[in-house]
Amino acid sequence: MPANASAHRSVRVNAYLDAPLSRWLWLVKWLLAIPHYIVLVFLWIAFVVVSVIAFFAILFTERYPRGLFDFNVGVLRWSWRVSYYAYGALATDRYPPFSLGPEPGYPARLEIAYPERLSRPLVLVKWWLLAIPQYLVIGFFTGGMHHGRCAGGGLITLLSLIAAVALAFTEKYPRDLFDLVVGLNRWVLRVAAYAALMTDEYPPFRLDLGGDDPAPAPAASPGPDRGGPDSA
Repeated sequence: MPANASAHRSVRVNAYLDAPLSRWLWLVKWLLAIPHYIVLVFLWIAFVVVSVIAFFAILFTERYPRGLFDFNVGVLRWSWRVSYYAYGALATDRYPPFSLGPEPGYPARLEIAYPERLSRPLVLVKWWLLAIPQYLVIGFFTGGMHHGRCAGGGLITLLSLIAAVALAFTEKYPRDLFDLVVGLNRWVLRVAAYAALMTDEYPPFRLDLGGDDPAPAPAASPGPDRGGPDSA
């Protein structure tokens, strides 16, 4: 574990590589995922509205309303699962559930600890000014990013497709590529949570590779994800 990993407690992203994986299913996952993409369009519209409401709530009360927080965590979870199934990783053939909940049995998981207090001054600048360096980095990863959603293309999609081609010819998903793809997605999700005002902890400029997040589990995570093969 990196020496400074313990400093990042609010956001935790875990994933494990399913096996066996179909050699050719990845060719049609864009089609299979269309129902999710349609639902996510509306969920992300709601996400933006909720974030605006949360902005004013934090500004006046220093609190992110818990129900709104849980909803936005759910949208990020749902997006991460769909991305993991589709072209953000292609690391599972299990169809993502239509759910905002934690779904601990699914191989892609996200935890964000609920903050009891958030800074009023930071809420004015963190989502645009302070996050600009992070946006420049993850824009390269995703080909453009809007509140945690890939705009298409980018390094993550390219690496996922390379892994899929390797899978087609060797029946194996290269482990090193998996570790890198998950690490890049982890960086994107940390920035998404920060930009969405869900934490005051600035995302580290650090690529944490592998399916196991090196950060300790959030101390006050709403409904922590448990279970799955990697928790045995």
